[in-house]
Amino acid sequence: MNRPRHRMAATLLVVVLLGLSSAAGSAQAQTYQGINGSGSTWSGNAVAQWVADVKNVGMRVDYGSIGSSQGRLQFAQKLTHFGVTEIPYGIKDQLTGNTDSSQGRPFAYMPIVAGGTSFMYHLKKGGQLVRNVRLSGATITKIFSGQITNWSDPAITADMNGQALPSKKIIPITRSDGSGTSAQFTKWMAEQHGGIWKHGMTSYFPQIPGAVAKGSSTDMAQYISAQYGEGAIGYVEYSYARAQNYPVAKVLNGAGYFTEPTDSNVAVALQAAKIDKSDPNNPATYLTQDLSGVYVYNDKRTYPLSSYSYMILPTSVDGKINEQTGFTLGAFAYYFLCQGQQKAGPLGYSPLPLNLVQAGYEQVHKIPGAEKKSLDATGCNNPTFDPSNPGSNKLASTAPMPPDCDKTGQGPCGAGGAGGPGGGNGGGAGGGAGGAGGAAGGGAGGGADGAGGTGDPNNPDGGPQIDPITGEPIGAGGGDGAGSGASGVATELAANRSSTNTMLGVLAAVELVLVLVVPAIVARTVSRRRAARAAQEGTSS
Repeated sequence: MNRPRHRMAATLLVVVLLGLSSAAGSAQAQTYQGINGSGSTWSGNAVAQWVADVKNVGMRVDYGSIGSSQGRLQFAQKLTHFGVTEIPYGIKDQLTGNTDSSQGRPFAYMPIVAGGTSFMYHLKKGGQLVRNVRLSGATITKIFSGQITNWSDPAITADMNGQALPSKKIIPITRSDGSGTSAQFTKWMAEQHGGIWKHGMTSYFPQIPGAVAKGSSTDMAQYISAQYGEGAIGYVEYSYARAQNYPVAKVLNGAGYFTEPTDSNVAVALQAAKIDKSDPNNPATYLTQDLSGVYVYNDKRTYPLSSYSYMILPTSVDGKINEQTGFTLGAFAYYFLCQGQQKAGPLGYSPLPLNLVQAGYEQVHKIPGAEKKSLDATGCNNPTFDPSNPGSNKLASTAPMPPDCDKTGQGPCGAGGAGGPGGGNGGGAGGGAGGAGGAAGGGAGGGADGAGGTGDPNNPDGGPQIDPITGEPIGAGGGDGAGSGASGVATELAANRSSTNTMLGVLAAVELVLVLVVPAIVARTVSRRRAARAAQEGTSS
Protein backbone atom coordinates (compact mmCIF):
# COMPACT_ATOMS: atom_id res chain seq x y z
CA MET A 1 0.00 0.00 0.00
CA ASN A 2 2.89 2.34 0.66
CA ARG A 3 4.67 1.61 -2.61
CA PRO A 4 2.72 4.15 -4.77
CA ARG A 5 3.52 6.93 -2.33
CA HIS A 6 7.16 5.96 -2.18
CA ARG A 7 7.30 5.82 -5.97
CA MET A 8 5.67 9.28 -6.19
CA ALA A 9 8.21 10.79 -3.79
CA ALA A 10 11.10 9.13 -5.59
CA THR A 11 9.78 10.32 -8.95
CA LEU A 12 9.42 13.87 -7.64
CA LEU A 13 12.97 13.85 -6.32
CA VAL A 14 14.32 12.54 -9.63
CA VAL A 15 12.43 15.21 -11.58
CA VAL A 16 13.76 17.91 -9.29
CA LEU A 17 17.32 16.66 -9.55
CA LEU A 18 17.03 16.45 -13.34
CA GLY A 19 15.77 20.04 -13.33
CA LEU A 20 18.76 21.06 -11.25
CA SER A 21 21.10 19.36 -13.71
CA SER A 22 19.38 21.06 -16.66
CA ALA A 23 19.53 24.48 -15.00
CA ALA A 24 23.19 24.06 -14.17
CA GLY A 25 23.92 23.06 -17.76
CA SER A 26 22.09 26.04 -19.25
CA ALA A 27 23.75 28.37 -16.75
CA GLN A 28 27.12 27.31 -18.08
CA ALA A 29 26.09 27.71 -21.72
CA GLN A 30 26.40 31.51 -21.83
CA THR A 31 29.54 33.53 -21.30
CA TYR A 32 30.29 37.10 -20.25
CA GLN A 33 33.01 39.10 -21.97
CA GLY A 34 34.76 41.80 -19.95
CA ILE A 35 33.62 45.36 -20.68
CA ASN A 36 34.82 48.83 -19.66
CA GLY A 37 33.44 52.33 -19.36
CA SER A 38 34.37 55.73 -17.98
CA GLY A 39 32.95 59.12 -17.16
CA SER A 40 30.93 60.75 -14.41
CA THR A 41 32.15 60.95 -10.84
CA TRP A 42 28.72 62.36 -9.85
CA SER A 43 27.18 58.90 -10.34
CA GLY A 44 30.46 57.06 -9.75
CA ASN A 45 29.49 55.62 -6.36
CA ALA A 46 26.32 54.09 -7.79
CA VAL A 47 28.15 52.59 -10.77
CA ALA A 48 30.86 51.22 -8.48
CA GLN A 49 28.23 49.49 -6.34
CA TRP A 50 26.58 47.90 -9.38
CA VAL A 51 29.96 46.78 -10.73
CA ALA A 52 30.66 45.07 -7.39
CA ASP A 53 27.23 43.43 -7.44
CA VAL A 54 27.56 41.84 -10.88
CA LYS A 55 31.08 40.66 -10.13
CA ASN A 56 29.43 38.15 -7.80
CA VAL A 57 27.71 36.51 -10.79
CA GLY A 58 30.89 36.39 -12.87
CA MET A 59 30.56 39.62 -14.82
CA ARG A 60 33.65 41.82 -15.14
CA VAL A 61 32.96 45.53 -15.65
CA ASP A 62 35.75 48.09 -15.29
CA TYR A 63 34.69 51.69 -14.70
CA GLY A 64 36.86 54.79 -14.36
CA SER A 65 35.40 57.88 -12.67
CA ILE A 66 37.37 60.42 -14.70
CA GLY A 67 34.72 63.08 -15.28
CA SER A 68 31.88 63.37 -17.78
CA SER A 69 33.90 65.31 -20.36
CA GLN A 70 36.61 62.66 -20.56
CA GLY A 71 33.99 59.91 -20.47
CA ARG A 72 32.26 61.35 -23.54
CA LEU A 73 35.61 61.76 -25.30
CA GLN A 74 36.76 58.20 -24.58
CA PHE A 75 33.45 56.81 -25.83
CA ALA A 76 33.74 58.87 -29.02
CA GLN A 77 37.29 57.56 -29.51
CA LYS A 78 36.02 53.96 -29.12
CA LEU A 79 38.22 53.39 -26.09
CA THR A 80 35.27 52.24 -23.97
CA HIS A 81 32.15 50.15 -24.38
CA PHE A 82 30.03 52.78 -22.60
CA GLY A 83 30.28 56.26 -21.14
CA VAL A 84 28.52 57.97 -18.23
CA THR A 85 27.68 61.67 -18.27
CA GLU A 86 25.30 64.33 -16.98
CA ILE A 87 25.71 66.48 -20.10
CA PRO A 88 24.88 65.27 -23.63
CA TYR A 89 27.02 65.72 -26.70
CA GLY A 90 26.64 68.93 -28.67
CA ILE A 91 26.22 71.40 -25.79
CA LYS A 92 28.36 74.49 -26.28
CA ASP A 93 30.45 75.27 -23.22
CA GLN A 94 29.74 78.93 -22.52
CA LEU A 95 33.14 79.50 -20.91
CA THR A 96 35.44 77.70 -23.35
CA GLY A 97 33.24 77.94 -26.45
CA ASN A 98 33.90 74.27 -27.23
CA THR A 99 31.33 71.73 -28.44
CA ASP A 100 32.02 67.99 -28.43
CA SER A 101 30.48 65.14 -30.43
CA SER A 102 30.49 61.34 -30.63
CA GLN A 103 32.78 61.64 -33.68
CA GLY A 104 30.38 59.58 -35.72
CA ARG A 105 30.02 56.67 -33.28
CA PRO A 106 26.31 55.71 -33.10
CA PHE A 107 24.91 55.98 -29.58
CA ALA A 108 21.83 56.24 -27.39
CA TYR A 109 21.32 57.94 -24.01
CA MET A 110 19.84 56.04 -21.07
CA PRO A 111 19.06 57.48 -17.60
CA ILE A 112 20.72 55.37 -14.91
CA VAL A 113 20.09 57.10 -11.57
CA ALA A 114 18.81 60.33 -10.03
CA GLY A 115 20.37 62.43 -7.30
CA GLY A 116 21.10 65.85 -5.90
CA THR A 117 24.15 68.06 -6.29
CA SER A 118 24.86 68.97 -2.67
CA PHE A 119 27.04 71.50 -0.86
CA MET A 120 29.25 69.57 1.53
CA TYR A 121 30.97 71.79 4.07
CA HIS A 122 33.34 71.74 7.06
CA LEU A 123 32.62 74.27 9.80
CA LYS A 124 33.12 73.87 13.53
CA LYS A 125 31.85 75.64 16.61
CA GLY A 126 33.18 74.69 20.03
CA GLY A 127 35.17 71.88 18.44
CA GLN A 128 32.06 70.25 16.95
CA LEU A 129 30.84 70.16 13.36
CA VAL A 130 28.04 72.60 12.63
CA ARG A 131 25.38 70.49 10.95
CA ASN A 132 22.45 72.83 10.34
CA VAL A 133 23.73 75.35 7.79
CA ARG A 134 21.13 76.47 5.29
CA LEU A 135 21.73 78.68 2.26
CA SER A 136 19.71 80.45 -0.40
CA GLY A 137 20.61 80.16 -4.06
CA ALA A 138 21.85 83.74 -4.22
CA THR A 139 24.17 83.14 -1.25
CA ILE A 140 25.56 79.95 -2.78
CA THR A 141 26.19 81.74 -6.07
CA LYS A 142 28.00 84.58 -4.29
CA ILE A 143 30.19 82.09 -2.41
CA PHE A 144 31.24 80.38 -5.65
CA SER A 145 31.70 83.71 -7.39
CA GLY A 146 34.12 84.91 -4.71
CA GLN A 147 31.74 87.60 -3.42
CA ILE A 148 31.11 86.03 0.00
CA THR A 149 34.31 84.96 1.73
CA ASN A 150 33.45 84.44 5.42
CA TRP A 151 30.96 82.19 7.19
CA SER A 152 29.82 85.13 9.34
CA ASP A 153 28.73 87.14 6.28
CA PRO A 154 25.39 88.95 6.81
CA ALA A 155 23.83 87.10 3.86
CA ILE A 156 24.54 83.74 5.50
CA THR A 157 23.29 85.05 8.85
CA ALA A 158 20.05 86.10 7.14
CA ASP A 159 19.65 82.61 5.63
CA MET A 160 20.16 81.24 9.16
CA ASN A 161 17.27 83.41 10.43
CA GLY A 162 19.63 85.69 12.35
CA GLN A 163 21.89 83.04 13.87
CA ALA A 164 25.48 84.00 13.08
CA LEU A 165 27.98 81.30 12.20
CA PRO A 166 31.61 81.41 13.37
CA SER A 167 33.88 83.94 11.71
CA LYS A 168 35.90 81.65 9.47
CA LYS A 169 37.30 82.13 5.99
CA ILE A 170 35.33 80.26 3.33
CA ILE A 171 37.37 77.98 1.06
CA PRO A 172 35.34 77.15 -2.08
CA ILE A 173 36.27 73.70 -3.44
CA THR A 174 35.74 73.34 -7.18
CA ARG A 175 36.61 70.89 -9.96
CA SER A 176 39.79 71.26 -11.99
CA ASP A 177 38.66 68.97 -14.82
CA GLY A 178 35.76 68.78 -17.24
CA SER A 179 32.89 67.80 -14.98
CA GLY A 180 29.19 67.12 -15.43
CA THR A 181 28.73 68.20 -11.83
CA SER A 182 30.27 71.58 -12.67
CA ALA A 183 28.06 71.84 -15.74
CA GLN A 184 24.85 71.12 -13.82
CA PHE A 185 25.81 73.49 -11.00
CA THR A 186 26.81 76.37 -13.29
CA LYS A 187 23.69 75.87 -15.43
CA TRP A 188 21.56 76.30 -12.31
CA MET A 189 23.47 79.44 -11.27
CA ALA A 190 23.28 80.89 -14.79
CA GLU A 191 19.52 80.31 -15.08
CA GLN A 192 18.52 81.27 -11.56
CA HIS A 193 21.13 83.86 -10.59
CA GLY A 194 22.52 85.15 -13.85
CA GLY A 195 22.93 88.62 -12.39
CA ILE A 196 25.56 87.21 -10.02
CA TRP A 197 27.06 84.36 -12.06
CA LYS A 198 28.53 85.74 -15.29
CA HIS A 199 30.21 82.64 -16.76
CA GLY A 200 27.20 80.72 -18.07
CA MET A 201 27.03 76.92 -18.10
CA THR A 202 30.46 75.31 -18.21
CA SER A 203 32.03 71.94 -17.47
CA TYR A 204 35.28 73.74 -16.63
CA PHE A 205 34.76 75.76 -13.47
CA PRO A 206 36.58 79.11 -13.67
CA GLN A 207 39.25 80.06 -11.16
CA ILE A 208 37.95 82.23 -8.35
CA PRO A 209 39.98 83.92 -5.58
CA GLY A 210 40.65 81.69 -2.57
CA ALA A 211 39.28 78.53 -4.19
CA VAL A 212 40.95 75.11 -4.27
CA ALA A 213 40.38 73.04 -7.43
CA LYS A 214 40.40 69.22 -7.23
CA GLY A 215 40.27 66.59 -9.94
CA SER A 216 37.30 64.48 -8.84
CA SER A 217 34.33 64.32 -6.50
CA THR A 218 36.27 61.96 -4.24
CA ASP A 219 39.19 64.39 -4.03
CA MET A 220 36.82 67.26 -3.24
CA ALA A 221 35.10 65.31 -0.46
CA GLN A 222 38.42 64.20 1.01
CA TYR A 223 39.74 67.76 1.10
CA ILE A 224 36.57 69.10 2.73
CA SER A 225 36.55 66.39 5.42
CA ALA A 226 40.28 66.64 6.18
CA GLN A 227 41.53 68.44 9.27
CA TYR A 228 42.97 71.21 7.10
CA GLY A 229 39.63 71.57 5.29
CA GLU A 230 37.90 73.58 8.01
CA GLY A 231 36.05 76.44 6.36
CA ALA A 232 35.67 74.59 3.06
CA ILE A 233 32.50 74.09 1.03
CA GLY A 234 32.24 72.24 -2.28
CA TYR A 235 29.65 70.89 -4.71
CA VAL A 236 29.46 67.09 -4.87
CA GLU A 237 26.75 64.52 -5.36
CA TYR A 238 25.09 63.79 -2.01
CA SER A 239 26.57 60.28 -1.93
CA TYR A 240 30.07 61.63 -1.29
CA ALA A 241 29.01 63.62 1.77
CA ARG A 242 27.17 60.60 3.18
CA ALA A 243 30.21 58.40 2.66
CA GLN A 244 32.29 60.81 4.75
CA ASN A 245 29.45 61.38 7.26
CA TYR A 246 29.75 65.12 6.64
CA PRO A 247 26.92 67.65 6.55
CA VAL A 248 25.48 69.33 3.48
CA ALA A 249 23.76 72.70 3.43
CA LYS A 250 20.00 72.78 3.12
CA VAL A 251 19.10 74.78 0.00
CA LEU A 252 16.16 77.17 -0.33
CA ASN A 253 13.53 75.93 -2.79
CA GLY A 254 10.72 77.60 -4.69
CA ALA A 255 8.25 77.04 -1.87
CA GLY A 256 10.37 78.93 0.68
CA TYR A 257 11.73 75.85 2.48
CA PHE A 258 15.32 74.76 3.00
CA THR A 259 15.73 71.09 2.00
CA GLU A 260 18.36 68.38 1.62
CA PRO A 261 18.88 66.05 -1.37
CA THR A 262 17.30 62.98 0.22
CA ASP A 263 16.05 60.28 -2.14
CA SER A 264 12.43 61.32 -1.57
CA ASN A 265 13.07 65.06 -1.98
CA VAL A 266 14.88 64.39 -5.25
CA ALA A 267 12.01 62.17 -6.41
CA VAL A 268 9.56 64.98 -5.69
CA ALA A 269 11.68 67.56 -7.50
CA LEU A 270 12.15 65.50 -10.65
CA GLN A 271 8.43 65.27 -11.17
CA ALA A 272 8.91 68.76 -12.62
CA ALA A 273 11.67 67.66 -15.03
CA LYS A 274 10.85 67.50 -18.72
CA ILE A 275 12.19 64.38 -20.43
CA ASP A 276 12.42 64.63 -24.22
CA LYS A 277 10.44 61.75 -25.72
CA SER A 278 9.55 63.52 -28.96
CA ASP A 279 11.62 61.36 -31.31
CA PRO A 280 13.05 57.97 -30.25
CA ASN A 281 15.03 57.93 -33.50
CA ASN A 282 16.96 61.10 -32.63
CA PRO A 283 19.74 59.97 -30.27
CA ALA A 284 20.98 63.53 -29.74
CA THR A 285 17.86 64.52 -27.80
CA TYR A 286 15.84 61.42 -26.90
CA LEU A 287 15.46 61.06 -23.09
CA THR A 288 17.58 64.14 -22.34
CA GLN A 289 16.47 66.32 -19.42
CA ASP A 290 15.23 69.89 -19.09
CA LEU A 291 15.56 70.90 -15.43
CA SER A 292 14.28 74.48 -15.61
CA GLY A 293 11.00 73.44 -13.98
CA VAL A 294 12.86 71.63 -11.19
CA TYR A 295 14.74 74.77 -10.20
CA VAL A 296 11.52 76.65 -9.38
CA TYR A 297 9.15 73.80 -8.43
CA ASN A 298 7.01 74.99 -5.53
CA ASP A 299 6.44 71.71 -3.71
CA LYS A 300 7.72 72.17 -0.14
CA ARG A 301 9.79 68.98 -0.36
CA THR A 302 11.67 69.85 -3.56
CA TYR A 303 15.45 69.85 -3.65
CA PRO A 304 16.19 72.33 -6.47
CA LEU A 305 19.51 70.89 -7.71
CA SER A 306 18.10 67.46 -8.56
CA SER A 307 18.95 65.74 -11.83
CA TYR A 308 19.57 62.48 -13.70
CA SER A 309 22.81 60.86 -14.81
CA TYR A 310 23.04 59.03 -18.16
CA MET A 311 24.85 56.12 -19.74
CA ILE A 312 25.97 56.47 -23.36
CA LEU A 313 25.25 53.18 -25.11
CA PRO A 314 26.72 51.91 -28.40
CA THR A 315 24.06 51.04 -30.97
CA SER A 316 26.08 49.30 -33.69
CA VAL A 317 29.03 46.95 -33.97
CA ASP A 318 32.30 48.84 -34.32
CA GLY A 319 35.98 48.48 -33.47
CA LYS A 320 35.17 48.32 -29.75
CA ILE A 321 31.74 46.73 -29.34
CA ASN A 322 30.64 43.37 -30.76
CA GLU A 323 27.68 41.11 -30.05
CA GLN A 324 29.50 39.27 -27.25
CA THR A 325 30.46 42.40 -25.32
CA GLY A 326 27.07 43.89 -26.21
CA PHE A 327 25.40 40.92 -24.54
CA THR A 328 27.36 41.61 -21.36
CA LEU A 329 26.62 45.34 -21.45
CA GLY A 330 22.93 44.56 -21.88
CA ALA A 331 22.92 42.17 -18.92
CA PHE A 332 24.71 44.76 -16.77
CA ALA A 333 22.19 47.43 -17.77
CA TYR A 334 19.19 45.22 -17.04
CA TYR A 335 20.57 44.58 -13.56
CA PHE A 336 21.07 48.20 -12.52
CA LEU A 337 17.85 49.38 -14.18
CA CYS A 338 15.87 46.87 -12.12
CA GLN A 339 17.35 45.35 -8.95
CA GLY A 340 20.19 47.86 -8.75
CA GLN A 341 17.84 50.80 -8.24
CA GLN A 342 17.01 49.62 -4.72
CA LYS A 343 20.64 50.46 -3.81
CA ALA A 344 20.23 54.12 -4.88
CA GLY A 345 18.71 55.55 -1.70
CA PRO A 346 21.15 53.99 0.79
CA LEU A 347 24.05 55.23 -1.34
CA GLY A 348 22.81 58.83 -1.40
CA TYR A 349 21.01 58.78 -4.75
CA SER A 350 17.37 58.46 -5.79
CA PRO A 351 15.98 55.56 -7.87
CA LEU A 352 14.56 55.98 -11.35
CA PRO A 353 10.76 56.06 -11.71
CA LEU A 354 8.95 53.33 -13.62
CA ASN A 355 8.58 55.25 -16.90
CA LEU A 356 12.33 55.85 -17.15
CA VAL A 357 13.18 52.26 -16.22
CA GLN A 358 10.86 51.12 -19.01
CA ALA A 359 12.46 53.61 -21.41
CA GLY A 360 15.87 52.33 -20.32
CA TYR A 361 14.92 48.75 -21.19
CA GLU A 362 13.92 49.90 -24.66
CA GLN A 363 17.27 51.66 -25.09
CA VAL A 364 19.13 48.48 -24.07
CA HIS A 365 17.44 46.71 -27.00
CA LYS A 366 19.50 48.96 -29.30
CA ILE A 367 22.83 47.51 -28.07
CA PRO A 368 24.18 44.95 -30.57
CA GLY A 369 23.95 41.46 -29.09
CA ALA A 370 21.88 42.50 -26.07
CA GLU A 371 19.08 40.18 -25.04
CA LYS A 372 15.64 41.62 -25.80
CA LYS A 373 14.08 41.47 -22.35
CA SER A 374 10.80 42.94 -21.14
CA LEU A 375 10.53 44.71 -17.80
CA ASP A 376 8.95 42.75 -14.97
CA ALA A 377 8.45 45.55 -12.47
CA THR A 378 7.39 43.16 -9.69
CA GLY A 379 10.92 41.78 -9.43
CA CYS A 380 12.76 45.08 -9.07
CA ASN A 381 11.84 46.18 -5.51
CA ASN A 382 12.22 49.76 -6.72
CA PRO A 383 10.78 52.08 -4.02
CA THR A 384 9.28 54.35 -6.69
CA PHE A 385 7.08 51.56 -8.11
CA ASP A 386 3.46 51.27 -7.02
CA PRO A 387 1.86 48.12 -8.53
CA SER A 388 -1.63 49.50 -7.88
CA ASN A 389 -0.83 52.75 -9.69
CA PRO A 390 1.90 52.28 -12.32
CA GLY A 391 1.71 55.92 -13.38
CA SER A 392 2.68 57.25 -9.96
CA ASN A 393 6.00 57.63 -8.14
CA LYS A 394 5.48 56.04 -4.73
CA LEU A 395 8.68 57.49 -3.28
CA ALA A 396 7.57 61.00 -4.21
CA SER A 397 3.97 60.57 -3.10
CA THR A 398 5.00 59.32 0.34
CA ALA A 399 7.83 61.84 0.86
CA PRO A 400 7.47 63.59 4.24
CA MET A 401 6.76 67.29 4.40
CA PRO A 402 9.57 69.44 5.84
CA PRO A 403 9.19 70.69 9.42
CA ASP A 404 8.18 74.30 10.07
CA CYS A 405 11.68 75.09 11.30
CA ASP A 406 12.95 74.65 7.73
CA LYS A 407 10.75 77.48 6.49
CA THR A 408 12.12 80.92 5.65
CA GLY A 409 11.78 83.16 8.71
CA GLN A 410 11.68 80.23 11.13
CA GLY A 411 14.23 77.92 12.72
CA PRO A 412 16.77 76.86 11.72
CA CYS A 413 16.15 73.26 12.63
CA GLY A 414 18.61 71.40 14.81
CA ALA A 415 21.63 69.64 13.39
CA GLY A 416 20.86 68.13 10.01
CA GLY A 417 23.27 67.42 7.19
CA ALA A 418 24.33 64.21 5.58
CA GLY A 419 23.73 61.05 7.55
CA GLY A 420 25.46 57.74 7.19
CA PRO A 421 23.89 54.77 5.40
CA GLY A 422 20.80 54.95 7.57
CA GLY A 423 20.73 58.72 7.67
CA GLY A 424 18.16 61.28 6.85
CA ASN A 425 17.48 64.70 8.27
CA GLY A 426 19.12 65.06 11.65
CA GLY A 427 17.83 67.37 14.29
CA GLY A 428 17.32 67.63 18.01
CA ALA A 429 15.48 69.77 20.49
CA GLY A 430 18.62 71.59 21.46
CA GLY A 431 20.64 71.19 18.32
CA GLY A 432 21.81 67.63 18.96
CA ALA A 433 24.35 65.97 16.70
CA GLY A 434 22.09 64.57 14.00
CA GLY A 435 23.03 62.98 10.75
CA ALA A 436 25.71 60.64 12.02
CA GLY A 437 23.74 57.61 11.01
CA GLY A 438 20.22 58.72 11.45
CA ALA A 439 19.98 57.72 15.08
CA ALA A 440 21.62 60.63 16.83
CA GLY A 441 19.41 63.42 15.60
CA GLY A 442 17.15 63.75 18.60
CA GLY A 443 19.67 64.63 21.27
CA ALA A 444 18.85 67.53 23.56
CA GLY A 445 21.20 70.12 24.98
CA GLY A 446 24.17 71.83 23.36
CA GLY A 447 24.72 69.82 20.20
CA ALA A 448 26.91 70.34 17.18
CA ASP A 449 25.92 73.95 16.69
CA GLY A 450 24.68 74.81 20.16
CA ALA A 451 22.03 76.96 18.56
CA GLY A 452 19.04 75.41 20.24
CA GLY A 453 17.03 75.08 17.04
CA THR A 454 13.66 73.44 16.71
CA GLY A 455 13.76 69.66 16.35
CA ASP A 456 13.43 68.03 12.94
CA PRO A 457 10.97 65.11 13.08
CA ASN A 458 12.02 63.52 9.80
CA ASN A 459 15.14 61.76 11.05
CA PRO A 460 14.48 58.00 11.09
CA ASP A 461 16.57 55.55 13.02
CA GLY A 462 18.78 53.70 10.58
CA GLY A 463 21.18 50.81 10.58
CA PRO A 464 23.54 49.68 7.85
CA GLN A 465 21.98 48.60 4.57
CA ILE A 466 22.81 45.01 3.64
CA ASP A 467 23.66 44.00 0.10
CA PRO A 468 21.19 41.22 -0.80
CA ILE A 469 23.73 39.67 -3.16
CA THR A 470 26.88 39.71 -1.02
CA GLY A 471 25.33 39.79 2.44
CA GLU A 472 27.79 42.53 3.38
CA PRO A 473 27.02 46.12 4.48
CA ILE A 474 26.71 48.46 1.53
CA GLY A 475 29.66 50.84 1.21
CA ALA A 476 29.86 53.98 -0.87
CA GLY A 477 32.05 52.24 -3.39
CA GLY A 478 35.09 53.51 -5.16
CA GLY A 479 34.86 56.23 -7.64
CA ASP A 480 38.05 57.47 -9.18
CA GLY A 481 40.06 54.59 -10.55
CA ALA A 482 41.57 54.87 -13.99
CA GLY A 483 39.40 53.81 -16.89
CA SER A 484 41.26 50.64 -17.66
CA GLY A 485 40.29 48.37 -20.52
CA ALA A 486 38.61 45.16 -19.51
CA SER A 487 40.03 41.80 -20.36
CA GLY A 488 38.55 39.99 -23.35
CA VAL A 489 38.79 36.61 -21.63
CA ALA A 490 35.42 34.91 -21.43
CA THR A 491 34.07 33.83 -18.07
CA GLU A 492 32.01 30.61 -18.08
CA LEU A 493 29.17 31.62 -15.79
CA ALA A 494 25.44 32.21 -15.69
CA ALA A 495 24.11 34.18 -18.62
CA ASN A 496 22.01 36.39 -16.40
CA ARG A 497 20.36 36.69 -13.02
CA SER A 498 17.36 34.67 -14.21
CA SER A 499 19.46 31.52 -14.62
CA THR A 500 20.85 32.02 -11.13
CA ASN A 501 17.33 32.47 -9.81
CA THR A 502 16.26 29.28 -11.63
CA MET A 503 18.98 27.30 -9.91
CA LEU A 504 18.05 28.77 -6.55
CA GLY A 505 14.43 27.90 -7.21
CA VAL A 506 15.30 24.30 -8.03
CA LEU A 507 17.46 24.07 -4.92
CA ALA A 508 14.54 25.38 -2.90
CA ALA A 509 12.33 22.67 -4.40
CA VAL A 510 14.87 20.00 -3.48
CA GLU A 511 14.99 21.41 0.04
CA LEU A 512 11.21 21.33 0.18
CA VAL A 513 11.20 17.65 -0.79
CA LEU A 514 13.92 16.78 1.68
CA VAL A 515 12.53 18.83 4.57
CA LEU A 516 8.80 18.24 4.19
CA VAL A 517 7.97 15.21 2.01
CA VAL A 518 10.70 12.74 2.93
CA PRO A 519 10.41 13.16 6.74
CA ALA A 520 6.64 12.72 6.52
CA ILE A 521 6.99 9.46 4.59
CA VAL A 522 9.68 8.20 6.97
CA ALA A 523 7.61 9.12 10.03
CA ARG A 524 4.51 7.41 8.61
CA THR A 525 6.50 4.25 7.78
CA VAL A 526 8.08 4.09 11.25
CA SER A 527 4.70 4.60 12.89
CA ARG A 528 3.09 1.79 10.93
CA ARG A 529 5.96 -0.60 11.63
CA ARG A 530 5.67 0.15 15.35
CA ALA A 531 1.92 -0.49 15.21
CA ALA A 532 2.43 -3.78 13.38
CA ARG A 533 5.10 -4.85 15.86
CA ALA A 534 2.80 -4.00 18.79
CA ALA A 535 -0.01 -6.01 17.21
CA GLN A 536 2.25 -9.02 16.76
CA GLU A 537 3.43 -8.81 20.37
CA GLY A 538 -0.21 -8.64 21.51
CA THR A 539 -1.12 -11.75 19.49
CA SER A 540 1.84 -13.76 20.78
CA SER A 541 0.95 -12.93 24.34
